[in-house]
Amino acid sequence: MIKVFITDDHHMVAEGIRSLLHNEKDIEFVGSASTVASCKAFLARQQPDVLLLDINLPDGNGIDLCLELRQKYPGVFILGLSTFNQESYIRKMIDNGASGYILKNATQQELTEAIHTVYSGKTYLAFEAAKTLSSAKKLPAGQFLIGRREREVLQLITKGFTSGEIAQQLGISAHTVDTYRKSLLTKLNARNTADLIRLAFLNQLVSLDK
Repeated sequence: MIKVFITDDHHMVAEGIRSLLHNEKDIEFVGSASTVASCKAFLARQQPDVLLLDINLPDGNGIDLCLELRQKYPGVFILGLSTFNQESYIRKMIDNGASGYILKNATQQELTEAIHTVYSGKTYLAFEAAKTLSSAKKLPAGQFLIGRREREVLQLITKGFTSGEIAQQLGISAHTVDTYRKSLLTKLNARNTADLIRLAFLNQLVSLDK
């Protein structure tokens, strides 16, 4: 059962998403928050599997909160939820550790697909968001959507560290490291760890001096 929590300051949005997920047999809606503070308070008590996170909140913003929560709760997959389909917002959420980005006009099928995708350790981008990124002038061809924590894991992989050693260095579990590793293999379309390292250097995702 995938436990889903939403942080959005619009009550109707939260209720609408709960309604869309109501009949999903493998998804459980565990609650909602309308502020940064109430979101933090909930996660301090229990952690969902997937957090749907809005960008604009009354007492802060989802972009900064995303980074903070990914550092504190690496096992929680964050899915950006917004009306903004702008390259800067999408990229900042991904860079800060979000596993995906969907728009508030998403259909039930898109929403459930997004939740299942990020829960499996992969990245999900709404079609409109993916189109925005692909058409952005400053997005070089071949650039990958690698989050900050994924980049740290990738850097250590290229240095030959095991999942256990990486977990110890970053203060996360070995299971979480393996989740990041699988995500990186998928994103770079790598066949194995050796291929992942080759592609990492080829695309300048890591450097030798770190």
